[in-house]
Amino acid sequence: MSQIHPTAIIDPLAKIGTDVSIGPYSIIGPKVKIGDRCKLHSHVVLDGNLTIGEDNTFFQFSSVGAPPQDMGYQDEDTRVTIGTNNTFREFTTIHRGTTKDQGVTTIGSHSLFMSYAHIGHDAVIGDHCVIVNSVNIAGHVRLGDRVILGGGTAVSQFINIGKGAFIGGASAVDRDVPPYCTGYGNRLRLKGINIVGMRRNKIERQLITEVVDFYRGMEASALSPRSFVTQPENIDEFMENEIISMMVDFIQKSKVGIAPFI
Repeated sequence: MSQIHPTAIIDPLAKIGTDVSIGPYSIIGPKVKIGDRCKLHSHVVLDGNLTIGEDNTFFQFSSVGAPPQDMGYQDEDTRVTIGTNNTFREFTTIHRGTTKDQGVTTIGSHSLFMSYAHIGHDAVIGDHCVIVNSVNIAGHVRLGDRVILGGGTAVSQFINIGKGAFIGGASAVDRDVPPYCTGYGNRLRLKGINIVGMRRNKIERQLITEVVDFYRGMEASALSPRSFVTQPENIDEFMENEIISMMVDFIQKSKVGIAPFI
C-alpha cells in the first residue's frame, strides 16, 4: 500500500503505483504516472505529461515536468519520461519537451542527479550517469551512458557527449565530446581518455591501450578530428576495436564539431 501524506495534493486522474511514498506538501498533476516503489520527499512537484518508472527517489523541492523555457512553446502536450532507479536530489529541475524536437525529454535509468541540477527541454540522458551539483544542461543535449559531469558545468544546446565521457567541474561545453574522452575548462578542451571509467566498465586492457594510441595520434595530427577519421591510414588498423569504431562514428556524425585538444 502506498503511503501518502495528508497534505499532499494529488489530482484524482494521476496514476500512482504500489508501495509509493509521497511526502508532505508534494503536488502531483493529472497526467503524471508514477511507477511502483518510488519515493517522494516533501515539497516535490510533478507536472505535465510525465511517466516515471519504478524505484525512483525525488528529494525535497524537485520539480519535474514543468513547461519548457522556450519562447515558442504554446502549451503543447509534450512529455517527460524517466526510467528506473534514479535519484533526484534537492532542487533538481527537468522540463518537458517541445514540438521543435521529438516532443519528449528522456531520462534513462540508474543515474544520480545532485542538487540544483537542471535538465532542459528535449534532452536525452543515458543510463548510469552522474550529474553533479549545479550542472546546467540546455535543451536538445544528448548524453550517452555513464557520463559524469563535474559540478557547476554548463552544457550548451544541441551538444552531444558520448558514452563514458568525464567532464571536469566548472566547464563550459560548446562542442561535442567523443565517447570515453575527458575534458575541462571554459571553453572545454579535451584532455585525454577516461581510462578509469573504462576500467570500471571492465573494458579489456588491450582495447584501452589501443584507444589511448588512437587518441594520441588524432591529437598530434595537424588535421581536425573530422578530417583525421576520414583518412583510412589513420583508422584502418583500429577498426576492430569497438570503442574506437564508436568514437569514429561519433566524430563523423557530429554537427557542431568536436571540442579542441588542450
